[in-house]
Amino acid sequence: MKQTSRFFDSITLPDYKFTIQSPDFKKEGEEFVIWFLEGILENNPNYVDCLMYLGNIYTANGMYKKGLLIDKRLCCLRPNDPVVHYNLACSYTLLKDLDAAFQALEKAIVLGYKDIYHLEQDKDLALLREDIRYKKLVAKMKKRQFI
Repeated sequence: MKQTSRFFDSITLPDYKFTIQSPDFKKEGEEFVIWFLEGILENNPNYVDCLMYLGNIYTANGMYKKGLLIDKRLCCLRPNDPVVHYNLACSYTLLKDLDAAFQALEKAIVLGYKDIYHLEQDKDLALLREDIRYKKLVAKMKKRQFI
């Protein structure tokens, strides 16, 4: 049991009721999360985990150009991270820049991206699957895993 001073037992705190007037605090759900993460990045622009989360939220909310900008920043901060390059490929695909998407995806694979199952199921990459380069890339990945 917590011990309290007799002094605090005799104090009655006023019942404060207040309303936050700022429109920023009236945001809800994903909109609030985006606002919050963008605020964190104003003071910590290279906060990788925050950037990754924000990039995913942008993409999930159809903000593909903003997601691409985040992915490009992450590639500068983590140039040898295969997942970062994979996400960049997703962003380019969603914006229908297939040449850039294949270039990013190939780099992800060279850097060690190996999750073929995820690659083949990822809805963000659906547009790539119609391209012969995709089939060649997947075949190359499968061959590499069995060597």
